[in-house]
Amino acid sequence: MNIAGLRFYSRPPALRIGLAVTLLLSGVAGTTAAFADDDDFGFRPGNSFAPGNLLISRSVYDNNPANVVAGTTLLPPKCVAPNCVTATDSGAYPFVFNNVLTDGSFGITSKIVLDQLRPSGKLISSLEVKVPRSGDHRDQPAGDQVVTSFPSKSEIALNLSTDGRVVTFMGYLAPINALDVSNSNTPGVVDPTNPVPGSYYRVVAEVDALGNFRFTKTNAYSGNNGRAAILNNKNGANLVYMAGNAGNGGTPQPNGIIVGAGAQILTAERTPLAAQTPGLPTPVGSFNVTQLGLKADKTGKDTNFRGLTISNNVVYFTKGSGGNGINTVYFIDATGFDGNGKPLACPSGVGLPGATATLPAAPIPYDATKLQTLGVTPYNMCILKGFPTTLAKAATASFPFGVWFADAKTLYVTDEGNGTNTFDSSAGKYTTAATQTGAGLQKWVFDSTLGAWKLAYVLQAGLNLGVPYTVAGYPTGQNPKTSLPWAPAADGLRNIVGRVNRDGTATIWAITSTVSGNGDQGADPNQLVMITDNLAATSAPAGESFAVIRTARFGEVLRGVSFTPGTDRDRLVDADDHRGDDHH
Repeated sequence: MNIAGLRFYSRPPALRIGLAVTLLLSGVAGTTAAFADDDDFGFRPGNSFAPGNLLISRSVYDNNPANVVAGTTLLPPKCVAPNCVTATDSGAYPFVFNNVLTDGSFGITSKIVLDQLRPSGKLISSLEVKVPRSGDHRDQPAGDQVVTSFPSKSEIALNLSTDGRVVTFMGYLAPINALDVSNSNTPGVVDPTNPVPGSYYRVVAEVDALGNFRFTKTNAYSGNNGRAAILNNKNGANLVYMAGNAGNGGTPQPNGIIVGAGAQILTAERTPLAAQTPGLPTPVGSFNVTQLGLKADKTGKDTNFRGLTISNNVVYFTKGSGGNGINTVYFIDATGFDGNGKPLACPSGVGLPGATATLPAAPIPYDATKLQTLGVTPYNMCILKGFPTTLAKAATASFPFGVWFADAKTLYVTDEGNGTNTFDSSAGKYTTAATQTGAGLQKWVFDSTLGAWKLAYVLQAGLNLGVPYTVAGYPTGQNPKTSLPWAPAADGLRNIVGRVNRDGTATIWAITSTVSGNGDQGADPNQLVMITDNLAATSAPAGESFAVIRTARFGEVLRGVSFTPGTDRDRLVDADDHRGDDHH
């Protein structure tokens, strides 16, 4: 969960005790910038995570050429004709990701590493995500752990729980180097039309301030990926809200695919993974373009969500990819329905959270007889008033990803760019990326007169959109499979976290998206950037610029950014209610 109005304090001494895990120390690539609070939140001996530090999720590919054999390996694994293709490239990085040019579902799993950084970007410690062995005879096979799909750019977002004690994220229960897992079915929701016959659970992971992990299996997001999760653990709650996408097969989609997409809720497990037997997915939110009076599109794809946050008892999502639905910012209206079965906050599909909003406590009691025609009904989600209502397939569509509320009337939204890798060799730039006006960090302010949010400005300086950068060991020249340069360039921003400083500024950290000539641009080594913005400004202040504080190395990608578990939310000095004067 991203945090509004931050002032950091240490947790009680009882939580500052010995290591529960071995921390793997490693170097960090990229430059660092001085930051005033470095000394306040340094790593303390005996702690796994110190409160107020940054936590970054990183994935590392093992670069084994034998993972895929060019001309021999059939893709997807265990495929059935006519869904089979032969691998064109070996498992060597980054060439392995050229295989996506023939196998649209291609991906390969890799380990997840959590890096603790000072706010300046200086590395403190690293912790690999591992599944503990319980001694239970039903334990998962020794090769299984919680992994990510290396090129899947929208995965392993990090979010603080509502009480700040743990950070949550999502992955797969699968071996490292498994192929095409991100488009596999889940064991409890099998789509016979999915060209990827494999089956793997999606998993919600929790890590606490001592580095202890807990995991919960789910059958949600069959055919696609879970992207983000937040644990609501205040006032006795033990609920997880999730964002993701489902479906990789034909039409009509099975009911389980429709039910298992978008916004999900589950109860966090406290039993070993091997003892868990999850049932069908349980949706907590649903939106459909028909709420705006538009013609229905592909069922279940209007909720292809990626970004996720909670602010003042409201759950927010973003949609920024896919050709269906609307790329914008959404929220769940938990206040109920009007006499026509429409959300009270937005009977026409666009609105503002109610003043008495509470966090959802149960799944939608959906009508199973209408899944194939109307999807998950009743619809209980709204587009946040003032944000785009343009269809995703329109030329003017935006690509929102991360969201962070700084205060009552200030919302920062990242836009990852459109991914177009048009390259001008004479200019030495990816020209489409370089000329985008909406990509980067968007600052939205609430206008009390309009009763809506409006875009104030977009911060791009220092991102060097479209300008290639060098990664040590990475190929130079052109990728022969795409006839474009291997070198990546920033295309925009994805996951985000921020804090409000005592001087009236806000500091925001974000993960970059990329364009390149790689067969799969999600596999590019990307960057962690930081910027400080004048919180009160309504037009772009002169001199504000992003600083690159970490660049992924060869065979690495950066994904999520959060504050460390143990950052005490109960003792934060929060800003006012973010809803704005006219949120009813």
